[in-house]
Amino acid sequence: MSVMDKLKQMLKGHEDQAGKGVDKAGDFVDDKTQGKYSSQVDTAQDKLRGQLGKDQGQDQPPQS
Repeated sequence: MSVMDKLKQMLKGHEDQAGKGVDKAGDFVDDKTQGKYSSQVDTAQDKLRGQLGKDQGQDQPPQS
């Protein structure tokens, strides 16, 4: 089992909180680099959110 699989398992059900953490970390990096790498940080944030499952299911109706 890879590290990413373990992270996904631990974060299951907490995708919103994980997404907030990704955003906060990206903002921190942008602040420290004075926005010099903001486009790269945004791309990394999007990819990480996708890996953690935050973007999954947004286009689908909630299951009951």
